[in-house]
Amino acid sequence: MNTFLIRNLQAIMTGLPGEAARHAGPDIRVSDGVIAAIGRLDALPGDSVIDASDCVAYPAWVNTHHHLFQSLLKGDPLGINATLTPWLAATPYRYRARFDAELFRLAARIGMVELMRSGCGTIADHNYLYYPGMPFDTSEILFEEAERLGLRFVLCRGTATRTRQLEAELPSALRPESLDAFLTDMQRLARRFHDPAPASMRRVVMAPTTPLYSAAPEEMGEIAKAARAMGLRLHSHLSETVGYQDSAQAMHGCRPVEFCERIGWLGPDVWFAHLVKLDPEEIALLGSTGTGIAHCPQSNGRLGSGIAPIRALEAAGVPVSIGVDGAASNEAADMISETHAAWLMQRARRGQEAIPAVRGGHFEGGADEATVEDVVRWGSTGGARVLGLDGLQGLQVGQQADIVLYRLDDPRYFGLHDPAIGPVVSGGRPFLKAMWVGGRAVVSDDLIAGVDLTELAAQARQAVRKMLCSN
Repeated sequence: MNTFLIRNLQAIMTGLPGEAARHAGPDIRVSDGVIAAIGRLDALPGDSVIDASDCVAYPAWVNTHHHLFQSLLKGDPLGINATLTPWLAATPYRYRARFDAELFRLAARIGMVELMRSGCGTIADHNYLYYPGMPFDTSEILFEEAERLGLRFVLCRGTATRTRQLEAELPSALRPESLDAFLTDMQRLARRFHDPAPASMRRVVMAPTTPLYSAAPEEMGEIAKAARAMGLRLHSHLSETVGYQDSAQAMHGCRPVEFCERIGWLGPDVWFAHLVKLDPEEIALLGSTGTGIAHCPQSNGRLGSGIAPIRALEAAGVPVSIGVDGAASNEAADMISETHAAWLMQRARRGQEAIPAVRGGHFEGGADEATVEDVVRWGSTGGARVLGLDGLQGLQVGQQADIVLYRLDDPRYFGLHDPAIGPVVSGGRPFLKAMWVGGRAVVSDDLIAGVDLTELAAQARQAVRKMLCSN
């Protein structure tokens, strides 16, 4: 039996709601990949003991929306000041055809390593890099890289069966798939990779890029039915900008969320990225159906899309999680940056609504709109909930030992009265004393086994030069 004891923690954030959000500890025992005890514990015969007297413990983050291939597209000058639609044309679509198997694998590795170094143990990647006759298998590469690093990985297999241009005018890398080809590949992926267990290391999700644009309504309905027949979840982008509202009204005479209801794309097995621009009726509909959100505050801020109404969504019953989105619309695709932004932006959104008392106002600001405990919950157990990973319900007995130890030894953390909140409120990147996924050490003393960061940086620079030279 593999047992170890984490001792003398300064603080423990559990990812649980209410008064259970913190545990006094100061020790955590792990046995065969599962948390066996939390409290003041004595070492038992056979225990391997980790001294964590300078650390705080968090549940490993669960990232519910990413585009890993974009890790080689950060800071593209043509897209850096563009809003969503022109940015899509300027950056991800412009570079899409330039990815071969080698570049795709490197991008995936960079993104996964960046996430790991922030304390992320589970990644849901919305990969939409597929096209007819594609000479390499992006799905296989993603699972291989995640397994190599010891991460839990959820493939949100994207697709588009139609385009707003004539197919004959498009390069092959931008051409749509057929619905039959997509569903056939989903069956292959489900057989090979999908594990429905509560603590699965591998999952597969059906994830057309957008409900409004990527497929005909009847095809979207077929995809939803097929996913449920196969026991798979559904994911997509929705209501990232006002353009979704305009398009839904013009195309279908309704709001975007109402359209999703019509085609069977709401429910507790569905989560959407963004959900920035919503009417009150849409919030109520999302909540009543238990449809989830992957909140991506940095990308939404970077593209000027706005700030999602997370408090209203959660109050309505929407499961809330956090995603970093692609690095091409983020430039720092890690969970520490993302949770720091989520904490700040929800407060800013509420504060923006304040008006002076002389004009009928009744509050000054929004500093109580999101607590650190809220953000940790959204970024850990909230993510596990929308992914259906019931074995990852925070740092409590009986749950998977997906644990991060942060050592707050950078000057940005000096002077903290409450070390527990440091990773979220102070931002930056804390030193990772350790990270375990299912009780397996994947980061030790800020190092990832088998990863040479100097070499990875050199490979990234070479890859960017190669992509730029092909302009």
